[in-house]
Amino acid sequence: MATFDSKLSGFLGDKTAKAFKDLFSYTTVGDLLHHFPRRYLVRGELSDIAALKEGDEATILAKVHSVQSRRFQARKGTMLEAVVTDGTQKLSLTFFNQAWREKDLKVGSQGLFAGKVGVFNNKKQLAHPDYEMIPDGNDVDSAVEGFANQFIPLYPSSAKLPSWKIAQCIDLALGALDEVEDPIPDSLLQKNRYPAIREALTHIHHPVDLDQTEIAVERLTFDEALLLQLLLLKRKEELRKLDAVARPHKPGGLLDAFDARLPFQLTAGQESVATEIAIDLAASHPMHRLLQGEVGSGKTVIALRAALTVIDNGGQVALLAPTEVLAAQHQRTFTKLLGDLADGGMLGSTETSTNVVLLTGSQNAATRKEALAAIKSGSAGLVVGTHALLSESVEFQELALVIVDEQHRFGVEQRDALKSKAAITPHLLVMTATPIPRTVAMTVFGDLDVSTLRELPLGRQVITTHLVPVEEKPHFLERTWERVKEEVAHGHQVYIVAPRISEEISEDADYEFLEGESSKLTAVEELGPELQSGALAGLRIAPLHGRQSAEVKDETMKAFAAGEIDVLISTTVIEVGVDVPNATLMVIMDAERFGVSQLHQLRGRVGRGTSPGLCLLVTKSLSDSPARSRLDAVASTNDGFELSRIDLEQRREGDVLGTNQSGSRSHLRLLRVLRDEALIEIARSEAQTLIEDGLEKYELLNLALKKLELDTATEFIDKS
Repeated sequence: MATFDSKLSGFLGDKTAKAFKDLFSYTTVGDLLHHFPRRYLVRGELSDIAALKEGDEATILAKVHSVQSRRFQARKGTMLEAVVTDGTQKLSLTFFNQAWREKDLKVGSQGLFAGKVGVFNNKKQLAHPDYEMIPDGNDVDSAVEGFANQFIPLYPSSAKLPSWKIAQCIDLALGALDEVEDPIPDSLLQKNRYPAIREALTHIHHPVDLDQTEIAVERLTFDEALLLQLLLLKRKEELRKLDAVARPHKPGGLLDAFDARLPFQLTAGQESVATEIAIDLAASHPMHRLLQGEVGSGKTVIALRAALTVIDNGGQVALLAPTEVLAAQHQRTFTKLLGDLADGGMLGSTETSTNVVLLTGSQNAATRKEALAAIKSGSAGLVVGTHALLSESVEFQELALVIVDEQHRFGVEQRDALKSKAAITPHLLVMTATPIPRTVAMTVFGDLDVSTLRELPLGRQVITTHLVPVEEKPHFLERTWERVKEEVAHGHQVYIVAPRISEEISEDADYEFLEGESSKLTAVEELGPELQSGALAGLRIAPLHGRQSAEVKDETMKAFAAGEIDVLISTTVIEVGVDVPNATLMVIMDAERFGVSQLHQLRGRVGRGTSPGLCLLVTKSLSDSPARSRLDAVASTNDGFELSRIDLEQRREGDVLGTNQSGSRSHLRLLRVLRDEALIEIARSEAQTLIEDGLEKYELLNLALKKLELDTATEFIDKS
């Protein structure tokens, strides 16, 4: 007999166990039984061969139409060709020097055929496919072994482990499985009318009735949601037990002086979020808060006010930014907003003033030495930097608040490396301008308190977005360049964004090559000279990208902000944080290469002054392509929260959660954050109740939770 903890090596044999470990990181029977079918094939209903594409790793259910074996004329050997059909289209199966397979592939018989789809002489084919023939039902003994059921489970598989091989292994495991104690309390199962774990696994792997299977899937999905919420809530509870220095509002301090000279009124949303943060900072346990908000919703001012509260209490603040351009922009913005309040230590400075210091990896030795000294002495109240802040040479006198901007660009190790520079656990504020659907926040950031800014500050201009489909209407591109010249003629400035630095070098990997489309992408270094000598001759044009030195990037941004550059041709280094109110037009080349949220971020760089913003999405995608539907969605709304849902629906979940942090194997085999919104809500509530009731009462649930905590695959939950 076997238990969930039984080793596969002693159960399936070393060779098969090794294949499961190599492909899926499975080592136990429990791992194997939680390898769920991705769909079910129905006996008698053949697969749609027309839907197969070249390069697909496919498993199809089809009927043998014909079989023919022939010898090669020019060399020794034979080729067996079997043609299978779904009744409308045919697919060729080819086998070399394996004439004996003809006795398996009888005309009229059905089977499962798996392999990589190729094309030869304009015909789809599978070369040397793996296959499993389905008994016709007359042979009762063999039929019950594999394909007695009407519904045939189709598993995530590989060439080494085809779907039916996995099914056979799972059948062995289910048949040998001893009584299983259910980790989910009986009260929860009865309340939701869920089957016990053994019954649920049987129904999902051996479906007899799809209604039963659907309930089994829901129960096993609930397991994932509940354990995840328990983990996140437990972490949240543990964070509250940590000690931190309270940093309450100090009347008459730097914050009050700053508020008194603010040239604008905070929105109601900003006031509300500022109050939440002030309450957190005044507590004796560390703040652990996510601040999300629309592009241009005023997160920077909120972050600065939090920083000033801490500085008033004698602490230092570190703001971690993903790029040097953004770090330098933050330092300029903070210094400008503070005015003489940022003249700390200078002759004539006020008693309440501080010092804003920039630290990046590309600074010269003298500048870096000066910055490090100011950080160590404590004279630098607010330190803005890139990954350079994480180096061992950076020492703070009293780091009290860590602010992480654009949290999705950093991993948990980087956040913790910065927090470790504090003697006592610092407060933490992570920010994102990429709106996060509520269930994503609950599923991925469930151990953080979440604050949301939805409304835009008064005076923020509407951004209009239009598509420029160059394949269908090439003359639209000429009109785009005319529009650029018109904006400049009216005294405004323009961004042009390209996905590549040069023909050979990409700025990042945020875009994907799309099937059937040219891989030649617009590059900054080629587009600039082309426009300078052609369509935009006479305008002041400058390039900006991540391969330039920090000095060049900084000088370019300063010149653009000062109005000395008409057109900035850039990669996505200007995606977040860059604030030039006079920029009114953005042209995004090869827009189909960018994600929905990224396009929304990019266009948020315009319309930040007194004039409306315009964004033109130049695309080679055709009207009926998935890429075009994404662009249409971006053009149809400025609601970042709506776009974030669309982005999540159209992309793989792993991409959204961050493949670099998801680990090789995730416990979220079934759970989907949008589809399962209601289930996540229920699981969150039940998890809260269980914790309040005392988790120690539930031994098996506690064991399952500890296993999840130990699993390295859960690292992605810590993303920050």
